[in-house]
Amino acid sequence: MDEPSLTDEQAQELAEVFRMLGDPNRLRIALACLGNPRCVGDVAERVGLSHALVSHHLRVLKAARFLTARKRGKQVFYVASDDRVRCVIRDMVGHVAEPGGGEPMSAAEVEEEGSDGR
Repeated sequence: MDEPSLTDEQAQELAEVFRMLGDPNRLRIALACLGNPRCVGDVAERVGLSHALVSHHLRVLKAARFLTARKRGKQVFYVASDDRVRCVIRDMVGHVAEPGGGEPMSAAEVEEEGSDGR
């Protein structure tokens, strides 16, 4: 199977998604929304953050099409936008949680290894 390729514009968009998920709180919020739809209060309770901060992060995740929002009465419920989003996050959580992987390399170590040709 051929490796996927991206246009410059697609690469930029994907980099923005990864940058967005680079915030630990935002990542935990995204994880909380992978299953059933959750309101701001439920997400805030699960991740231990204020409602205001969670609301801000949810807006960012929704704007990036990572989450969708559905209004029920006066509450808004957030959930992962599709199964691809769920798969990416769950696969990466599994990757990080995998035992025996050793200590991860820092970005500087990765850079150094690549430039040394090792």
